[in-house]
Order: sequence, then C-alpha cells, then structure tokens
Amino acid sequence: MRTIEPIAKLDLAFSLFCLQHRFSYPLSRLSKAISHTGDGHLYAVLGGLAWWMDGERGLMFLLVGLLAFTIELPLYWMAKNAFKRRRPQELSELVTSFITPSDRYSLPSGHTAAAFLMATLLSFFYPELDTFAFVWATLIGASRILLGVHFLTDVVLGALLGLGCAQIALTMLAGA
Repeated sequence: MRTIEPIAKLDLAFSLFCLQHRFSYPLSRLSKAISHTGDGHLYAVLGGLAWWMDGERGLMFLLVGLLAFTIELPLYWMAKNAFKRRRPQELSELVTSFITPSDRYSLPSGHTAAAFLMATLLSFFYPELDTFAFVWATLIGASRILLGVHFLTDVVLGALLGLGCAQIALTMLAGA
C-alpha cells in the first residue's frame, strides 16, 4: 500500500488545487452540464441514429458499441469493488463535491471510461469527428474532477479502460 501513497497524495493535492479557488462554484455549473452528456443516454441515441441514418456502417457502429459496453461495464464494476477507493470528499473535508455520485467508490471513473470508449468508436467509424470526440471525452473526465467526485488517477484509468474495451470490441467485430 505504501507504493501508491505518493500517488494518493498527489491526487488529493490536485483535487484541492482544482476545487479551492474562486471559480469553483461557477465552474461547477458548466461541469455538471458537461458531465451530464456522459450519463449514458446520449450513447444509446448516437447508436440508434447511426444505424437509422448510416445503414451498414451505422449498424456496425451500434453493434461494436454494444459489445464494447458489454465488456466495459463488468470490468468497471469489478474494478470499483476491488479497489474500493473512497471519493475525494470522503478523504478530506476540504474537498467540495458539487454532485452526489451514483455509486460509492471512485476508481475508475465510469463516466470517463464510457466517454473514451465512445470517442474511440466515433473516431474509428466517423474519422471526421475524431478531434471533437476526444476533446469531449477529455472534458467529461475533467468535469468529474471539477465536480469533486473523482481523482485524476480515477479519470486516467477510466480513460484507459474505455480505450481498451473499445479496441477489443473493434478487433473482434470490425477487424481493426
């Protein structure tokens, strides 16, 4: 446990830096809006629209997305319950949480994992959306930190989880 202690200290220091400034409250409103786009409803809509509007490519986008989320969700829940990392506001009374998280533990960030999974799929099937997709996914990860519900490493590991699950699904179904 001592090997991760410096990382945990850095995580807490970064969270305090992000959350203890005069812009925290106004920034939390924008962060809530950005974070809400990663709640999951948008992914289903994107998959359905792609299938409806883009024929075979859209159907493949939907199928690869379903497979990727089928892989990602159990891994996410197993990691959450294996690490049992407490959220920032539980570790320091100096950390303000601007929302109530949907589950108890923080590692990895599920919102970030899902956003990077979707960004990876969008960039594969619709390369013209590449920059937008990854900027959006990064903003979702940043919003989770700015809302006080995740540490930086939660977001980084969430992004890696999403990227990895998307790549596995792409390899299995799309031959990528």
